[in-house]
Amino acid sequence: MTRGRIELGDVTPHNIKQLKRLNQVVFPVSYNEKFYKDVLEVGELAKLAYFNDIVVGAVCCRVDTADNQRRLYIMTLGCLAPYRRYGIGTEMLIHVLNICEKDGNYDNVFLHVQINNDGAIAFYEKFGFEIVEKKDNYYKKIEPADAYVLQKTFRKKPTSANNDDDDQQMIKTH
Repeated sequence: MTRGRIELGDVTPHNIKQLKRLNQVVFPVSYNEKFYKDVLEVGELAKLAYFNDIVVGAVCCRVDTADNQRRLYIMTLGCLAPYRRYGIGTEMLIHVLNICEKDGNYDNVFLHVQINNDGAIAFYEKFGFEIVEKKDNYYKKIEPADAYVLQKTFRKKPTSANNDDDDQQMIKTH
């Protein structure tokens, strides 16, 4: 672990250009203006990661309510290459998982990863994500075009108000 201060900050109209530039450098796909407009509306679900006051990463999520499930979709989670392995991605993912835990009403959290991105797959597996599906030709204009869907499923919190242990319950996978 290197010495440095990692902090997460809000995405605002003032710093949205930093997020755009970061995404251009980190990801092989481009995001349209609607993506950035939506990111400004999601509050805690979008964060910039600062390492010693420099923007080096970001995470952007949205709530997905398809198929009678309430899920959190990680649209992007990335960090500039020179700052990887400093715990920045971990900090961002823990932020997302904490949101799910505090809310208590998410069925799962999921994301897409290019099938050849072994580093990202291993990173998410450390946090209990599993490959649940392969999507052929998911990506346009990049190779390989296929993606895995990685998902972490949560056990819902019991609704019983009498049990003090409910609040202490850890997020668990099935």
